[in-house]
Amino acid sequence: MIRLDGATVLLQWAVGGLLFLWVTGRRREVGLGYGWLLRGVYIVMALGAVAAGEVTGRHSAGRTVCALMVAAAAAVAQCVSIGRRRAGVSGQRAIAERRTARVAAMTGIERAAVARDEDAAEFPPGLDLVAPVIGAIGLLFAAHVDGGPATLAIVRTLVGAAFLGAVTDAMLLGHWYLVQPGLSRAPLLELVNWTTLLCPLEIAVMLWPTGMVSVWTGAVNDGWGGTLGWFWAACAVTTFVLCLVTRKALEERSYSAVMAATGLLYLAILTAFGTDLVARAVLTR
Repeated sequence: MIRLDGATVLLQWAVGGLLFLWVTGRRREVGLGYGWLLRGVYIVMALGAVAAGEVTGRHSAGRTVCALMVAAAAAVAQCVSIGRRRAGVSGQRAIAERRTARVAAMTGIERAAVARDEDAAEFPPGLDLVAPVIGAIGLLFAAHVDGGPATLAIVRTLVGAAFLGAVTDAMLLGHWYLVQPGLSRAPLLELVNWTTLLCPLEIAVMLWPTGMVSVWTGAVNDGWGGTLGWFWAACAVTTFVLCLVTRKALEERSYSAVMAATGLLYLAILTAFGTDLVARAVLTR
């Protein structure tokens, strides 16, 4: 029906995370350091996918090559971003300048502008899209290796990648507000909205026959008398509820609302992985 393969999960995580890094980066509001952090994490995951495939013996030449290309493309983007760091981020700079002007108008206190290289080219966010596009091809190979009906395997793999990437990036971006406290809530809210949208899709593809409904009916034996099926249901429902509560938290005006949202996303990432991995583990039987 499906196979829980560590190499596929790591590649899914890397591809989804890099995709939503582009979603956030294209706004040109979040500092360059956020991209450096995420690319570094997902490069390691992509390389981990290659290593996991070798260790488990579940080889897929297409998946391995694409995972290496994902790591290489992300590394190139990382080098370009670091090389163009003096140009900064236009949206972030514009927000800072507007706020400085408002403070100066109210208090009469002028603050010197941050020095930057006017001739330096800014990092192009589109460069972050190369790695996930390549990775999506690798996930097609991974879906073939993991087995099950072709269409169902592909949809589960791609939706799972987007779902895991969105919730992970949302949690990490929530922490980034400690580094960039003047950042608006729009980038975080966008990721939370994507996670909220993808959660029902993730649940639906795991229910798609043969899916988790078969565990509840007894057609698929989870080895625990159906307990794992109900545990999965609890993870799925809790993840969706946490997404809704996080959106409500971000409607509050106080800065502590962002920290509360980040805490909720901590919980959501745990239940999200339960939603994806428990289903894969049970349906492997």
